[in-house]
Amino acid sequence: MAVSSGEGKTAGQEDPVRREDARQRAGEQGLLFDEQPAALPDDIGYRGPTACAAAGITYRQLDYWARTGLVEPTIRAAHGSGSQRLYSFRDILVLKVVKRLLDTGVSLQQIRTAVQHLRDRGVADLAQITLMSDGVSVYECTSADEVIDLLQGGQGVFGIALGRVWREVEGSLAELPGERAAVEDTVPADHPADELARRRRARRLG
Repeated sequence: MAVSSGEGKTAGQEDPVRREDARQRAGEQGLLFDEQPAALPDDIGYRGPTACAAAGITYRQLDYWARTGLVEPTIRAAHGSGSQRLYSFRDILVLKVVKRLLDTGVSLQQIRTAVQHLRDRGVADLAQITLMSDGVSVYECTSADEVIDLLQGGQGVFGIALGRVWREVEGSLAELPGERAAVEDTVPADHPADELARRRRARRLG
């Protein structure tokens, strides 16, 4: 499984020198769950160009990931000529994570599995997750010990603390335009993809 617990994946946990070195590296990389992000409104949406700016991606990437179902807007999907996608804060957080995983060489297949795993998490839970990757697989860590175990064993060569990404996205969006989602922003139910987006938003707001 692409996203799995980091616990128990390494040997040699009794070596105090290596463990302390791993703890120091984890601290330097900001991977030890020191972020406590504030809750954000659920009904604020961001258009495509804003999502791109906050996530550090191109509009071509945004469009391709939406059309292929990798990261779809959960507030409003594009439907018909002239319509605008509307992304939630959580969507943009995931977009930024996808970009970082791609940059480190993780395969798109592994990223799709990781994204699906993150979709199943509550918003509050995301801030308490650190994703570690060896460039092949992605591991979920929910404690400092799991992060240290992976670093100590050499598996976790790249880490993404979602709490820190949350803060980065929050800071970026503070300087960018957002808009409050209205009832009419709910996409029509006659298109399967649009209905899926509507259900996701209803579940998130429920």
